This record gives sequence, structure tokens and C-alpha cells, in this order.
Amino acid sequence: MITDKKGLYLSGINKTYGQVEAVKDVTLEIKSGEFFTLLGPSGCGKTTLLRMIAGLELQDSGSVILEDQDITRLPAIKRQINTVFQSYALFPHLNIFENIAFGLRSRKIPEKEIKTRVQKSLDMLELGSMPKRYPHQLSGGQNQRVALARALVNEPKVLLLDEPMSALDAKLRAQVQVELRRLQQKLGQTFILVTHDQDEALVVSDRIAVMKDGEIIQFGTPEEVYDFPKNKFVAEFLGAANLLAGRFHDGVFHTDIGPLDLDVPPPWEHGVIAIRPEWINVLDTKPDKNGIRAKVSEIIYRGTNRDLWFEPGPIRVRSSTYKHFKIGDELWLELAPKELVVLNE
Repeated sequence: MITDKKGLYLSGINKTYGQVEAVKDVTLEIKSGEFFTLLGPSGCGKTTLLRMIAGLELQDSGSVILEDQDITRLPAIKRQINTVFQSYALFPHLNIFENIAFGLRSRKIPEKEIKTRVQKSLDMLELGSMPKRYPHQLSGGQNQRVALARALVNEPKVLLLDEPMSALDAKLRAQVQVELRRLQQKLGQTFILVTHDQDEALVVSDRIAVMKDGEIIQFGTPEEVYDFPKNKFVAEFLGAANLLAGRFHDGVFHTDIGPLDLDVPPPWEHGVIAIRPEWINVLDTKPDKNGIRAKVSEIIYRGTNRDLWFEPGPIRVRSSTYKHFKIGDELWLELAPKELVVLNE
């Protein structure tokens, strides 16, 4: 059932290539004006799903509904959907103005309107001073913005982004992520991003769908998916996580590093819990609950923090740099019950 008729709705989408099930029975609602991210490792089906939304691939079964209109069999050129590709796909022989205007010219838009709309896109993406430059004269970040302007000038209802920042260096990538989020919020348009970068997904998204082997295995807000992973894959793929296996008996979770109290009793007797490295407190004295006596076995300095590994374990802890430790230090670790997440396995 469609609850947001202005949004995009996928129902029972399947796609198979020979013996490979690329996308398995995906049903998903993406709200109008939402920044939605398909996150997962290479080969998980996220780009195939994006291409079916765009009309560049035809699904074996299922339907695609945009603003209460069934576009399942509509060719890509007739869908009010534009795509920014990983390579940007800019025409090297055309200047920036003509690159952006290309789609409008192909649709026979009047020249006066083309100039107005292209200039508006240039100004919006802070490219107003460079319409006569060519792609090779611009930086990677500037070319990324040109690709965005070329897609947005067509006024699509949905903008698809296929790993658009993967070619940028780390510093520029972080900058462009924030710019992209601000732009989407300013426009109020529906953006759908495909990425394998967990940090990128957390920065830009209203909601995230985590994919594995053609299926969506968890979706929700960045906070929901990060703070409450459903299984080991999500816990480890989205950031770092300590996974502790054990047995729940007599109201206590028994592990190799010691007994732990849980806030939420698990639905199983034998299973796994998770805790993020930054949620573990390092103390000089034993805490009231869930205290583990441990020895520092490895230290990695990361500038903004230190990663510490402890024995028994291995347990990974993220600590502020103002706290100083050395290998061999024996300390107390507090794995607070409220920070322990029970996984569905």
C-alpha cells in the first residue's frame, strides 16, 4: 500500500542474471523530498536496483510507482528521473554551459529558457563564474557539481546518484558530502544515493537501506541503523563493532570475557551481542555493573582519537587523545547494559 503518493514506491522487485539473483523481492517506499541511501558492498545489488529505478534495466518482476503513476514499463527518457554517474559522463568537447544545457537542447526547450535555467543551476552550485571552461580545466569537485547541475536543470522529481564521490580524494569527498546534503535540503527534492562508504551514508542520509546479496536486510534513520544493528553484518559493515558470543542463562549473558547484564533479554539462549568501541568506558576502578579487567595489547593513534585493543578479547575501544595509555596497562572496562545491543542471531 502506498502511503506517500508523491514519493517513489518499489514493490516486489526481482532481477536475475543467469544463475545470479542480483535483486531479491525488494519492496521499499522512498518519501518525497527524502535523501535515501542504498548502502552495501560491491555486488550486493544496489546499483542494479538504482538502474531499474532509472529505467536503464528492466526488472524480471515487480513494479515501480512514482507519484501514484506506474512507470514500470516506461522508458528511461520518459521518466522524470535523472542520474549522476560515478564517472560524471561529461562531454569533454563541450564547455560547462553546453554540458548543462545538453539535455534541454535535446528536448527542444526554447533558447531563452535554456539560458535562464542553466544560469540558475550554475549559480545554485557556485559555478556562475566558469560557464565557458571545459571539464579538463576544473577540479574533481567542480566537475561533480557540473554533473549535478546537468541533472538538476531538467527538474527531475527524483535524482539518482551512483557513487558520485568515489573519484574524489578523502578531504574533498568529506567537503562535497556536506555540500550535497545542504543542496538537497535547500531544494527539497528526492535524492537516492548508491554508495559502499558507510561514513558517507551516515552524513548525507535521512534514511539508509543496507543491502547484502540482493536483499535489504535493515533500513531506518542513520541513528537507528548505527545504534541498533539487527545482525553481525550490519554491526560490522556500518562502523566498527565488538561482537561477543555467549549463552543467556539465569538472567545473565555469559561470555568468554565474563558475565554481562543486559537491559533487554535476548530471544535466544545462544547468540551474539554487539557494542561500539566508543561506547566502552575505560576506568581506573571497577564499575558497579559489567566491569571487565583487561590489559592494553595494542594502540593506534588516529589524530582525533586512539584505538585501543585489550586482552582478554580482542576488545576494541575508542578513546579521546587526551587520555594517555601504554601497552601493558591494566584497567577496568565498563560495558554498560544500555550500550549492549542484542543481535537477531
